[in-house]
This record gives sequence, structure tokens and C-alpha cells, in this order.
Amino acid sequence: MAKDIYLIAHGEAEHHVQGLVGGWYDSDLTELGRRQADAIAQRISELVGRNARPEVFTSDLKRAAQTAVPVAAALGVEVKQLPDLRERSYGSAGGRPDAWLEAHAVYASKDGDRLDHRDGIPDAETKREVATRIYRAMERIEQSPCPIQVVVTHGYAITFAIAAWIHMPIESVGWVNFRSSSGGISHLREDDRWFNRYVMNLNDVTHLR
Repeated sequence: MAKDIYLIAHGEAEHHVQGLVGGWYDSDLTELGRRQADAIAQRISELVGRNARPEVFTSDLKRAAQTAVPVAAALGVEVKQLPDLRERSYGSAGGRPDAWLEAHAVYASKDGDRLDHRDGIPDAETKREVATRIYRAMERIEQSPCPIQVVVTHGYAITFAIAAWIHMPIESVGWVNFRSSSGGISHLREDDRWFNRYVMNLNDVTHLR
């Protein structure tokens, strides 16, 4: 049986417009973000079809969970929260002004330690730590026999979800980045003959216009 996964970056959150560092800082959706969530729900219901009963997974952070609620309601299913789908933790930088993070950040060089570097924030997660838990979440999701799944997560986490889907070794993810906008939908598919993994669509935002 083929498998389709619709990977969603949550809608606009309050920390975006307040100029604050996100990560595990647990901000709500803005009014625009809630409208985006409704538009996502409409688009997903069109993509999966009226009779589908997909699974809906989400990060447990409020902005992702609030995006998932109207999606699940439109599909007539329950939301399943997976904390492993959270955004990267910026540790003590979470909730501080973006300018504070920019002033304190020490970024990895091109040829430096890109997996275990903490960007100058001692209690921030490394890319390896983020990738490890996102890979774990995607493995759990993929193991479900449900053929259609919706996964609501965060912009930074999208990269690792896609990398996990295509079985990219974690040792390589320090150099990859798949950009996703707030409310963007990416479509992942595994065919039922060759079991190839596809990225059918990346960061579709046409439903937000």
C-alpha cells in the first residue's frame, strides 16, 4: 500500500510578530496564524478526499497543536501529540529578543562541527539532538499502517522530517536545509511497488493566498 504524508509547518505565531526567539518558547498562534490553520484544514481535506480517515500528528507546542486542531476537525479524526516533533530548543535564549540571540550566537563554520555545535548557546539543542528525536518521531509515524498521515511541526524541524523520510544518514544532515514558510504544506509519498520515497511537493503555500 502506498503511503502519503502531508507535512505542515504551523501558522504564524505570536513570537514571530513580537521578534522573539521561538524554539520551545510556547507561544500561541496569531489571528493570522489561526486563519492560516483554517486554510490548511480546507486544503488538506481537499487533498486527502472526503472519505479518507488519515492520522493527524502534531508537536505538543501550542502553535503546532493549535494548527492541528482545525485540520483534524475537518477530517473527523483525533489529534495525536508527539513531543519529539517539537522545534529546536534554544535553551535560555527561548523567548528572548531575536537581536539578543543574534548578538550571542556563534555559528559553525562551513567545515566545522555542524552536528554537535550549540551556536554559542550552551543549553541549546545541537542539530544531532534535534535530528535524532525527529527521526525517532518519523519512524514511529511511518510504522503505522495508516496510508495517509498529516504531520504538523515547525519550520526548523521540517528539514529533519524530510531527511528522515528519504533515509538521509544523520551524519549528513548538518549540511541540508529544506525551507518551509508558516503554513506551508509539503507532500511526501512512498509508492507501493518500488517503495521509493518521493518529495512530491515542497512548501506549497497556494492555499494561503
